[in-house]
Amino acid sequence: MNNILVYCEIRDNGVAEVSLELLSEGRRLADKLGVQLEAVALGCGLQAVPAQVFPYGVDTIHLFDDARLCPYTTLPYAEALSKLVRENDYQIFLLGATIEGRDLAPRLTAELHCGLTADCTSLEIGDYEDKKSGTTIENLLYQIRPAFGGNIVATIVNPHHRPQMATVREGVMPLAVVRGADYAGNTVQHAVADYVSDAAFVVSIMERHVQPPQNNLKSAPIVVAGGYGVGSKENFEQLFALAHLLHGEVGATRAAVDAGYTTKDRQIGQTGLTVRPKVYFACGISGQVQHIAGMQESGIIISINSDADAPINAIADYVITGRVEEVIPQIITYYQQKQ
Repeated sequence: MNNILVYCEIRDNGVAEVSLELLSEGRRLADKLGVQLEAVALGCGLQAVPAQVFPYGVDTIHLFDDARLCPYTTLPYAEALSKLVRENDYQIFLLGATIEGRDLAPRLTAELHCGLTADCTSLEIGDYEDKKSGTTIENLLYQIRPAFGGNIVATIVNPHHRPQMATVREGVMPLAVVRGADYAGNTVQHAVADYVSDAAFVVSIMERHVQPPQNNLKSAPIVVAGGYGVGSKENFEQLFALAHLLHGEVGATRAAVDAGYTTKDRQIGQTGLTVRPKVYFACGISGQVQHIAGMQESGIIISINSDADAPINAIADYVITGRVEEVIPQIITYYQQKQ
C-alpha cells in the first residue's frame, strides 16, 4: 500500500498547529495501514521545518524552498503539490481546513481527479462493501464530518480514486509526539523549477494585512460557555464578567449564536471550534451531541442548568442546578471576595 501525505501549512516560519495535529493523526493511520507517513512544506526559509515535524512520526519531509513561494499563492502551490502526488501515488492526502487549505484542496482535487471531503472531524480506517460489484474493498479512509447543519454525522468513503483526500478542522485531533527530538527522518529538497512553471507565478502579492484573532478560545485554560438557556444577550454579559475574572474566554453553542447572544467566532461544537480547557463552565447548555463533540475532552466540566436532567449533566464532573442568571452572579461575587 502507498504512503500517506500531510500538507504542512507554514505560519511565521513555523509549522501551523493544525498541521502538527494532522501529522499526529497521520502517524496513527499510517501505523494501522503499515505504511510510511510523509509531509510536504512550501515556502521560504524552511530550514527549521524538519526538526519540527520529525517528533510527530514523519518518515520523510518534502521541502520546496523558494523566495517566490512567500507568501502563499494558489497556482504555484497547486502545481507543485499535484506533480508531487502524481509522482508518489499517495493513497491518502490530508490538509488543514484553514483559509489556505480550503483554497488549495479544491484545486488539487480538480487537478488530480479525486474526491474531497471538507471539514472532517474524525478519520478512521475501515472496509467498504461495493454493492455494485459485490466485492469488499479493504482499508479505506473513513472521512467523518457533520452534515445538514450538524444534525447528522456523515461517513464518506472514496473507494475508486486516489488519493483519498480530506481537509480536517483545527483542534479536533490531539497532538502526539511519538519520537525523540534527536530523531532525524529523510529530508528531500526539491528544485521548485522542476515542479512549477514560470507562468504559475503570474500573481504577485504586493501588500498583505492579517487580522489577528478576536479571542483566544482555542488555547484558553478556562472556558465559560453559554447556551440558549442563558436567556438573552444581556445575561451573556455575566459570562464575560466571570471569564474576565478567571482569565478565561467565553464560548457558546450554535443555538446561542443563532439567537444573537454572541458572535459566531465563539461557537463551540461540530460546526464550530473544538476546545480542551482545564475547566469548562457549561451555562444553560442542554448538551446536544453536536456541542458535546467540541468540548467533551475538557479537564473538568461544570454544568449550571435549571434542568437537573439535562443531557450535559451526564458528562459533567460537577452539576449546579439553578438558573444561570442567579448562579453566575453568586460565583462572580465569591471570586471577587477571594481576590
